Amino acid sequence: MKISVDDDQCGATAQCFAVDEELFPLDGDGYSAVGEGREVPAGKEGLAQVGVDACPMAALYVNED
Repeated sequence: MKISVDDDQCGATAQCFAVDEELFPLDGDGYSAVGEGREVPAGKEGLAQVGVDACPMAALYVNED
């Protein structure tokens, strides 16, 4: 499982970061630094989905492998 961000959609709300700072890092301006295709560690799939769902801008999405 991988997570990605649509940089054009990110509104720097940090709701994902509030779920898990390691899975959803932010850049210096508070925007998501997830990038494209960040691998989710085994056992954190559920938490990753919570973080994706927490985004009010719908900027995050899951890539199933």
